[in-house]
Amino acid sequence: MIVHSMLQGRSKGIYRSAPVTGHNIPPMHKYKPLSAALAAAAGAPSRHRAAGLVLALVGAIAFSAKAIIVKLAYRHGVDAVTLIMFRMLFALPFFLAICWWTAVPRNGAVVARLSRKDILGVLGLGVTGYYLASFFDFAGLAYISASLERLILYLNPTLVLLLGWALYGRRITRPQAVGMAISYSGVLLVFGHEVQFAGANVALGAILVFLSAVSYAIYLSYSGELVKRLGSLRLVGLATSVACVLCIAQFLVLRPLGAALEVAPEVVWLSLLNGTLCTVVPVLLVMMAIERIGSGLAAQIGMVGPMSTITMGVFFLGEPFGGFVVTGTVLVLIGIFVCSRSSRVPGR
Repeated sequence: MIVHSMLQGRSKGIYRSAPVTGHNIPPMHKYKPLSAALAAAAGAPSRHRAAGLVLALVGAIAFSAKAIIVKLAYRHGVDAVTLIMFRMLFALPFFLAICWWTAVPRNGAVVARLSRKDILGVLGLGVTGYYLASFFDFAGLAYISASLERLILYLNPTLVLLLGWALYGRRITRPQAVGMAISYSGVLLVFGHEVQFAGANVALGAILVFLSAVSYAIYLSYSGELVKRLGSLRLVGLATSVACVLCIAQFLVLRPLGAALEVAPEVVWLSLLNGTLCTVVPVLLVMMAIERIGSGLAAQIGMVGPMSTITMGVFFLGEPFGGFVVTGTVLVLIGIFVCSRSSRVPGR
């Protein structure tokens, strides 16, 4: 869910009040269709463009691996509070480094000082965009498959559209409404199939992950002014650092300190991978990709996320790979693509 902000900041703004990859899916209705994005990227040198495509692809897959690592860690008896603490503990030094890097003036550029309003905004966005979104996501993964989790999170662009309609009165166009209907039908198809095998807990898990997507959609809807003022990477570093501290503090309040020493060694190593390979590394990869091919094409490549999660779920978790999952995934991707065809922001 972190790369959304970077895409937002690089795309000159998507919403009037919010410009933008762990839930990793940016609002796409302002992005150019894939053909237009490829045409725009074609102006770059071929080697430069090829590197950007590879970086975006690897970044999207690395983000998608987060759910796989979480599911593997749950096999060792860890709970969501402890697991997310370890992830944020390992990620925090890197995000603090990003905060420092983006706060140092370079090449004569002026770095905006944080006002009291900026600080309050960063705190609020850190709570909604990363702390709550991450916690709900981790908690939900205890009950549902990685494939269903990824599909629910991929509804994020539609939730931003709905928030724009509810909060700002922005009109939802007919293509966007059709795209949303297609996407939600795909999620419901996979959800209904999973309920038959996993029982009522699937509903709880789906609700938690959906709340995660809503939390991040709120972040996207309110982050616009801060992205413009502070820059996307600086805001990501600051807001995520806030979330890291909150997740660590949550553990200290809800669990005895010794509980961190009682987890299986596998949980620690998996959390190290989650905090670095699936969190910090893809942030940097996608940022470098955006520099080379632009935010539009980077967002389109990010659509490999659900399929990569399903593939890894089959190989590493033994999750079922059947017609329901494939059909639901295709419907979600088609729905998001239909939404992305509309290049006009509703209500403008």
